[in-house]
Amino acid sequence: QVQLVESGGGLVQAGGSLRLSCAASTGSFSRAPMGWFRQAPEKEREFVAAIGWTGANILYADSVKGRFTISRDNAKNTVYLQMNSLKPEDTAVYYCAMRNRLYYGSTSDPADFGSWGQGTQVTVSS
Repeated sequence: QVQLVESGGGLVQAGGSLRLSCAASTGSFSRAPMGWFRQAPEKEREFVAAIGWTGANILYADSVKGRFTISRDNAKNTVYLQMNSLKPEDTAVYYCAMRNRLYYGSTSDPADFGSWGQGTQVTVSS
């Protein structure tokens, strides 16, 4: 069973930065597209960013384009989300997810991801 463990969340002022990490327990990580999603209180889970298994095929939600950067290190089985110019509306629990279909392209549909982390809280104060 795949384990995904997020870290790096916290409290930051508007305009600040955070870097989230997600470590995977499986060697198949290097062949799997990865994604980041978030869920704010009383809102549905929404797509943030995704990256293909080679590090190409990167997708971003319009709300984070130009501010967030997704990357991965397959040697460390880790995917990252660098978040800059944070806004109060970025406040949410952030989840990383792994697509079960190895070697497939990246996707923004949460239904395409079979493994999820427990989430890490990001709070942006105004």
